[in-house]
Amino acid sequence: MVKKVLIIDEVHSSMAEGLQSLGYVVDEFLTLSKQETIAIIGQYTGLILRSKFIIDAEFLASATQLTFIARAGAGLDLIDLAACQEKNISVFSANEGNKDAVAEHVMGQLLTIAHRLNTADAEVRNGIWNREANRGWEIHGKTIGIIGFGNMGQALCQRVLGFGLKILAYDKYVPAPSPFGADLSDVFQHADIVSLHVPLTDETHGFVNKDFLKSFKKPIVLLNSSRGPITPLENLLWGLEQGIISGLALDVLPNEKIKSWSQEEQILFEKLKSYPNTLFSPHVAGWTTESYVKINTVLIEKIRTLFHP
Repeated sequence: MVKKVLIIDEVHSSMAEGLQSLGYVVDEFLTLSKQETIAIIGQYTGLILRSKFIIDAEFLASATQLTFIARAGAGLDLIDLAACQEKNISVFSANEGNKDAVAEHVMGQLLTIAHRLNTADAEVRNGIWNREANRGWEIHGKTIGIIGFGNMGQALCQRVLGFGLKILAYDKYVPAPSPFGADLSDVFQHADIVSLHVPLTDETHGFVNKDFLKSFKKPIVLLNSSRGPITPLENLLWGLEQGIISGLALDVLPNEKIKSWSQEEQILFEKLKSYPNTLFSPHVAGWTTESYVKINTVLIEKIRTLFHP
């Protein structure tokens, strides 16, 4: 029986090449709607996607031959994992493939905020030479709380060690090893900087709320490169207004379809971006030239290990 894999999102050409080397026939249909994909998914052993649409129980009901789903990215919040488990479908992500990209991006965000690089650049471009207003602060000697110590959190830990920061790493499910391991209470007590690296789940949805922010004993720089719904914008604005958040860098937003924003969402974002100590990027922390290939390498190896040992 011929085993076929369907690719429904744009990925590097090495994905198809790698799957073919394992004996799969590969079809790439990048413009299919969800319903069009449901109509043909019964033919396929494997599915490769990024974030095309939600893979739910309805979709999986038609995936009668499916043995694996591979997401060319880190999070699996768009895939019904319980339904996959019921149907004995293996689900792979590629956190290892973009961990270096994410860690470097977060360091860039942190250094930009600390040294006011974004505002200084904008001013000089507009003929303003104001040194005192752009006096930065050094991250050396500060304490960073890394919440979530998986691939991304560990990669960031490696980078900040070289900058002389004290590291408090908190992970509810896989406690960080000494000397980095910490309780959330330690992060609240000592952190100057907090970087979020947790998956989006029912537990982490709205994780950064007012109670969370009020728990910090001093102002923090808050960095989120994980998922937008973890940090609702209204809570971030409140934190900025209260002086709890002294700097904010977001690579993700709760609603990343900007053109679909309601008037309320637009007003909220306008207020957020009016703070000069904020920094935004369009969900590209893990989106480098190198990670584009490394993600595929990771996924192909996971498929090989499980199905072609």
